[in-house]
Amino acid sequence: MSLKFNDHLLPTLPIMECLPLDRIIGITSTIPIEVVFAAGYIPIDLNNIFVCDRLSYKMVEDAESAGLPRNTCAWIKGVHSAVWKFHIRKVISVVQGDCSNNEALMEIFQSDGVETIPFAYPHSKADRAFLHDQLLKLAVCLGVDYARAEEMKRRLDSVRAKIHEIDRLTWMDNLVTGEENHIWTVSASDLMGDYTVFDERAARFLQIAQGRTPISHDLRIGVIGIPAICEDLYSFLTSLGVHVVFNEIQRQFSMPYQTKTLVEQYSRYTYPYDVFSRVEDIQEALRLRNVNGLIHYVQSFCHRHIHDRVIRKYIHLPILTLDCDRPGPLDGAMKTRIEAFIEMMRHNAVMT
Repeated sequence: MSLKFNDHLLPTLPIMECLPLDRIIGITSTIPIEVVFAAGYIPIDLNNIFVCDRLSYKMVEDAESAGLPRNTCAWIKGVHSAVWKFHIRKVISVVQGDCSNNEALMEIFQSDGVETIPFAYPHSKADRAFLHDQLLKLAVCLGVDYARAEEMKRRLDSVRAKIHEIDRLTWMDNLVTGEENHIWTVSASDLMGDYTVFDERAARFLQIAQGRTPISHDLRIGVIGIPAICEDLYSFLTSLGVHVVFNEIQRQFSMPYQTKTLVEQYSRYTYPYDVFSRVEDIQEALRLRNVNGLIHYVQSFCHRHIHDRVIRKYIHLPILTLDCDRPGPLDGAMKTRIEAFIEMMRHNAVMT
């Protein structure tokens, strides 16, 4: 995810060694963190602590040494290693609406003594009764009154509003870089495990960003698909004079729509549902943000790679599909492909 948590203006990962282990709940994907916070627990996105670890590449190798297949997504292997490295004893796993390997990973955790809590999104976003039932089950499992989770939603709405403003400053005022946008929005999955600190840092970032000189890059692109595992995608695009004004899935983590209830909020969250919901959201963002082209990031061995065909059918902009396997910098071949894609877009812009 190319997160740079050493920057004092950006979100930071919690210091895992300083957190009470009995209050940490690892999450394998974005789930209703309102329920977790309302119950007095600390949600920690296992993907974030994996990819930000200075030995993230070794964490993938460690999972393979522990028996996970080589041809399994590196995110799954990283999540597996993160649980053991940070001694996490309770995990909420999305068993429907995310990676198809999550259920098997949950069973591995169970066999090794980690408490697991399944959460399933409905097959259809229209099935709000199923989603409501899952929310109630999660609240019961964590021992909290569901009404308190709805109250927490209203508190987190004000925190997320700052992320939405950071996003607006990215595409409308050109005051926030694509990488900063990526970091803030992807961090919305767990709000650093402390929404109060996150809120304070976001307010400070907004104050500083509003005093900047606007970015003047000549090309505006979007990055769609799951957050990239390669660490330097955004910095490389910036070096080519490109402004990333749309991060699709990361923006979804911030719950970008105004909603009144948790059921409405998580039924409008596009990531767990069909690709057509995503395409509709992408098309609207492209119109609004004046995007010249897209990079579709796909993770090696991920079933979502298949969606590339549907996306290309309905989105009529230049699209570069970028496939990556393990954490680390872009390799030479990837950089060459990106450079050629950007040059092609510049040529097309001149011709028109």
